[in-house]
Amino acid sequence: MMRGRSDGAQKKRLLTSVAVVAVFVVVLYLYFGSKNNGESALEYGSRSLRKLGSSYLGGDDDSDLSSKQDEKFGLEDGEDGIIPKSFPVCDDRHSELIPCLDRHLIYQMRLKLDLTLMEHYERHCPLPERRYNCLIPPPAGYKVPIKWPRSRDEVWKANIPHTHLAHEKSDQNWMVEKGEKIMFPGGGTHFHYGADKYIASIANMLNFPNNNLNNGGRVRTVFDVGCGVASFGGYLLSSDVIAMSLAPNDVHQNQIQFALERGIPAYLGVLGTKRLPYPSRSFEFAHCSRCRIDWLQRDGILLLELDRVLRPGGYFAYSSPEAYAQDEEDLRIWREMSTLVERMCWKIAEKRNQTVIWVKPLNNDCYMERPAGTQPPLCRSDDDPDAVWGVNMEPCITPYSDHDHKVGGSGLAPWPARLTTPPPRLADFGYSSDMFEKDMELWQRRVEHYWNLLSPKISSDTLRNIMDMKANLGSFAAALKDKDVWVMNVVPKDGPNTLKIVYDRGLIGTTHDWCEAFSTYPRTYDLLHAWSVFSDIEKKGCSGEDLLLEIDRIVRPSGFVIFRDKQHVIDFVKKYLPALYWEAVADPTSDQDQEGDELVFIIQKKLWSTSESIRDTE
Repeated sequence: MMRGRSDGAQKKRLLTSVAVVAVFVVVLYLYFGSKNNGESALEYGSRSLRKLGSSYLGGDDDSDLSSKQDEKFGLEDGEDGIIPKSFPVCDDRHSELIPCLDRHLIYQMRLKLDLTLMEHYERHCPLPERRYNCLIPPPAGYKVPIKWPRSRDEVWKANIPHTHLAHEKSDQNWMVEKGEKIMFPGGGTHFHYGADKYIASIANMLNFPNNNLNNGGRVRTVFDVGCGVASFGGYLLSSDVIAMSLAPNDVHQNQIQFALERGIPAYLGVLGTKRLPYPSRSFEFAHCSRCRIDWLQRDGILLLELDRVLRPGGYFAYSSPEAYAQDEEDLRIWREMSTLVERMCWKIAEKRNQTVIWVKPLNNDCYMERPAGTQPPLCRSDDDPDAVWGVNMEPCITPYSDHDHKVGGSGLAPWPARLTTPPPRLADFGYSSDMFEKDMELWQRRVEHYWNLLSPKISSDTLRNIMDMKANLGSFAAALKDKDVWVMNVVPKDGPNTLKIVYDRGLIGTTHDWCEAFSTYPRTYDLLHAWSVFSDIEKKGCSGEDLLLEIDRIVRPSGFVIFRDKQHVIDFVKKYLPALYWEAVADPTSDQDQEGDELVFIIQKKLWSTSESIRDTE
């Protein structure tokens, strides 16, 4: 009996001790867990990171919180969900994290990828349990970016502390270190004397008026593959030509990050195994200057993908040794490329010095006249040339629609009239010209209202890089035509595929799934417009917290986000303002443009740092 009572007392003392220790641990966790600055919250291969049951590394999950991952993130019947008081801050080493283009993740998951097909540069997103769930810190000494148009020629070195290209390409004038800045003289591998002179020479080769590549507004959208730091696209802007500059996250460190920091439209991507995220017939002009692409691989599949996105009568300018060198290997490649493009019905428009320019046919006549069995074949009639998200490339030629064949082209008005002229492909969606015009009027009014709400916080040069997260017909971007900005129009992959209307209007954009991270570096956009995006992903069961963190990753410090959505979504966003270091700029209660059940709420991302202070100067 005595021993039993003694054991019971010891047991009680033990339980009491355990309880005290547990309370102490919880207090420590609550105290230190709420301190964000300076925390190393994301370390590959070591520490597990938890929030609402999801961890970038797939470590231990909290079972009480993990159930929230599958619930709707909106507030229902006035019931509060579990709202964290703070988000951890990612390790400083991950200030440039791109979740779906993360080489570390590929290594960790041991993905079996074909390096010869560039699969390691394609999108490979972490599973929900492996997603990052922390705030991406800016690099030490980060400064408010230099404003456009000065930014075309100079950026702060502290914002992108990579000088590899300045040394590797020192003889080609890509970029030059100069004190605290990196300068961009406008050079390139095949235009050492400047992109402006090179562009004028291409226009001269094609006999365009005044050596202007816009050709009287008939060339508006350009695709620059393997763009480097996008000086080609940057110098086209003064001619009212907009380029989608594309390059992978490869050994040429941070070239797309430099392009976006400069205020030049650009996108991370690669010609690998998947179709480019653009509809058919999107570009009037494609360009490759020493882009180091093997155009002959897999029966010319990459050149056929380029053909898919070119408009009828579109051009491809190719500046590379194969076009002019006389050694045996270059001559072999030139002969095989010439044979391939001839079978594709391309013709040489001009060949001079180091550049050849091919032109694509205006209609299907040449395709129909090819001998039976000619390779590459025409694509199957059931192949949708505008289906691009996760769709494999096919080694076939995309013929024109009956409309384009009959009119001998795309039937688009020259720029800038095409911005407001109903394009022929509206009929693909059953939209009328009247619907198109009403959509323009609606967004013109909405954008004016946005600018009134933003006016206390912005001046004429505050904004440059803008993203419309749900672009629909592109009327949000069209309403900004008089602002010195450019817009990345994003069309969600599971809605109406209206991206071809966006391109037909002379704008640019891409397809995306907002349940995943976007293909861009952190801190690359000044303003994001989120129209019903949260309501859309809520229906799909995706995480609202993940999307908030992704928006925070994309937007620049001191940048803005415009939310247009339902009341419960706005309430949801408001709950997270302190956790994200965001502050409200315009409260929806003062909104005078409420239509239906949508409210407008605008936030600004604060400047913060984990190490030395951010310098808010130029």
